[in-house]
Amino acid sequence: MIWKLLSVALIASATCAAASAQSGWPTKPIRIVVPFAPGSFTDTAARVVGSELSKQLKQPVVVENHGGAGSTIGTEIVAHAKPDGYTFLLTDNSFAVSAALYEKLPYKPFKDFAQVSLVAEAPAVLVARTNLPTKTLKATLDEARAHPDTLTFGSGGTGSSAHLAMELLLLQAHVKARHIPYKGVAASITDIVAQRIDIGIGSVGSTAQYIVNGRLMGLAVSGSKRHPMFPQVPTFAEAGFPNYQMMYRFGVMAPAKTPPAIIDRMQKEIAHALESPQVNKVFGAAGVQPTSSSSSNYAKQVRDESAMWKDVIHRANIKME
Repeated sequence: MIWKLLSVALIASATCAAASAQSGWPTKPIRIVVPFAPGSFTDTAARVVGSELSKQLKQPVVVENHGGAGSTIGTEIVAHAKPDGYTFLLTDNSFAVSAALYEKLPYKPFKDFAQVSLVAEAPAVLVARTNLPTKTLKATLDEARAHPDTLTFGSGGTGSSAHLAMELLLLQAHVKARHIPYKGVAASITDIVAQRIDIGIGSVGSTAQYIVNGRLMGLAVSGSKRHPMFPQVPTFAEAGFPNYQMMYRFGVMAPAKTPPAIIDRMQKEIAHALESPQVNKVFGAAGVQPTSSSSSNYAKQVRDESAMWKDVIHRANIKME
C-alpha cells in the first residue's frame, strides 16, 4: 500500500512539474528551422514573424537555414529535435510533396510532426511567353490538346511543387505537354521570359514583376479572386477550371510529442504576430496573404494536400531517379 501511495505521489509530482514548466514557457531562446537557403520567402517569413514572436514571448527567436535535398535536411533536424517547445519548423508545400513523392524519408511525415499553424497563403500563377500565339488559358490548352507534347513547360525540377502544379492542370484539362526541368523555378521563369519555353507555374513572388512590366503573359491565377498586383489576369475558375485549387502555403510545425499546451500557446502567438503592421507590409510586398489557422485545420490541410499530390504523381506517372 505504501509503495502504491509513493508511486501515485511521484506521478503527481512529475505531472505538476511538467505542467509548471509548460506554463513558464518559454524560458530560453527558440529556434525556427527553415529547410531552405536564405532568400526564399519561407526564410523571409520566418525572420519577420520570428521578430514579432521574440517581442511577444520576450525571448530571442533564432532562424536557422538548413537547405538541401528538397527541404528534407532541415525537416529531419526538427523531426529528431527534443519536443520541448524550443525547436520549430517553418516550411511550405514541399513537406506535403515530399510525403507523397518519396517512399522513404529520414523522418515519418505524419508521425514525427505536430502542425502548429499556417502562416501565409499565396496563389499559383500560370504564365506564358509573351509571343505565344494563344492568349488565353482555354486557347492554349485547346492548341496543346490538338498537338500533344508540343507545348513546353518549365519547373524547378522533377517532382517539384511547380512540376506537380502543372501536371494537376494538365490532368484536369486532359492535355499532354513536354516537361523541361530546371534546377530551380526562378531559372524556368527566366527561360519563359527569354521565349525559350512556353509556359510555367510559379508563385506571385517569382512572377509578379514580369507580369507587371509586360515581360510575361499571365494566363490564370489560383484563389477565389483576382490578385491586386495584376487584376487583368483571370482566376482559374474564370478561365474554365473551377476545380484547380493549387495554393502555396507556409506554416509552422513542431516535433511530435511537443506538449499540447505549448502548441496551443504558439498557435495563438503566431496569430497575434500576423496582425502586426510589419508582417503585413513584408507579406504584402511579396503578394502573400498572412493566414493563421488552428493546428487541427492545418494538419488536415497537409494530409489532404499530400493525398492530392500522391494521386497526381500516380496518374502522371512521375518517377524520381
